[in-house]
Parts: sequence; C-alpha cells; structure tokens
Amino acid sequence: MTMTSIIIPTYNALPLLRSCVESIRAYTPLPYEIIVVDNASSDGTDAYCRANRITFISLPENRGFPSACNLGLLLASGDELLLLNNDVVVSRGWLTNLKRSLYSAHEVGIVGPVTNYASGRQQVKTDYESLLDFHKAAEITNRSNPQKWLETKRLVGLCFLFKRELLTSVGLLDERYSPGHYEDDDYCYRARLKGYRLLIAGDCLIHHEGSASFKQVYHTGLQELVERNRKLFMNKWNVDPKSFI
Repeated sequence: MTMTSIIIPTYNALPLLRSCVESIRAYTPLPYEIIVVDNASSDGTDAYCRANRITFISLPENRGFPSACNLGLLLASGDELLLLNNDVVVSRGWLTNLKRSLYSAHEVGIVGPVTNYASGRQQVKTDYESLLDFHKAAEITNRSNPQKWLETKRLVGLCFLFKRELLTSVGLLDERYSPGHYEDDDYCYRARLKGYRLLIAGDCLIHHEGSASFKQVYHTGLQELVERNRKLFMNKWNVDPKSFI
C-alpha cells in the first residue's frame, strides 16, 4: 500500500491548522505522514507540532506558499504528494477517493477535490452551515463514483495530490510567484506540457475557509498581488491563465 505525504504550509493560523490536522487524523485510515511548514508564525504553531508529534519545518521568516511547499516536498518520503492549505477540513473517504482517481490511468498526474470555496470548476454549491453539517454532506458526496471524475486544465492548490513520478518529471513549484497565487496554475500547465492529465474528483468534498493566511497578511493589496502574478504567468508562457478556468 502506498503512503501519502501531506504538506501543510501555515502562517499564524493555529486554530485552523489544528482543525485541519484533527480532521486528517480522524478521517484518514490510509498510510500518511503530515509535514507542516511554518512560515515564521508567532502563535505557538511550533509548540503545537512538537506536542502532537508532527514533523515540521520552522522558517526564520515568511517565505510564502510556493517556497514552503517546496521545502515540504524535499522532505517528503511518500509515494504520493499532497499540498494542503491550512484552512481545509477533510472528511470520510477523502483521500481514498482522491487516490482512486489519481491511479485510474497512468497518464493522470494530478487530482483535486470539489469544495465550497475555490476559483473555477472545483467550487460546488453547498448548503451546510456548520462543520457538523459539512461532514453529513460529505457522507453523501464522498461515495466512490468514477462517473463524477472530470478532466480539467487546472486545479487549485488548496488540495493538490500528485504522483512522485510527476515531481521527478516536472520539478518543484516556481518560486517567482511568491508569496503565492498562480504557482498552482503554473504547475498544472507544466504537467500538461509533459503529457499528464488532470482530474477533479467529484466524489471528494472538502471544506475550505478560503485564503485565510493571505487575507491576514495581504488584507490590502491582495488584488494587486494576484494581478502581478497573472502577468508573471503570461510573460513566462505567453498565455492567459484565465483561459483555463
């Protein structure tokens, strides 16, 4: 049985990180490891990781999302690699269904779930108003069903599962997009150039609070950051990433 490395970058969001880790531990029977990459938090994140025996990297300054992901990827030992936002809560069947879609064909390289909050095709309509209700909704949605898998040109990096062979082929995330935004679009584009397919696993629903760390740090200027990185993508590839949404 393969093992999945779950890499969680975080910055001053201990309550969210705790909820994320607790949900992973409660709803993931498959072999996995958690690697937290802490971008110089001052809220006790390191102490929490030590107390809960979580492997973690403690950075002296906030290096942004792509750099944190790359450091986690370099430390990871899993057969599959999963980049996960700290403001995500998972539920029963989540990783099982993601892995089934990932290994459904050799050329499938990256898969992602559906969620209440995301850009593009992964956002689905939900009507739950609490985490308890989310888990009830996930009980229904997360019934394995390959007919709910959907091929796509991009996946959002909030929950981003890929094969180790893809990392070997494509490489690490491009850190020119630091502190974040469009590094996931860039990675998906590079994977497709290598011949890999991307799938949305419609039989995996996760809860996403939505850009928690970015809203905290960049509560002003967030749109300028997003636009800057979109231009970086366009200058690199001569294509508008919005065309993939």
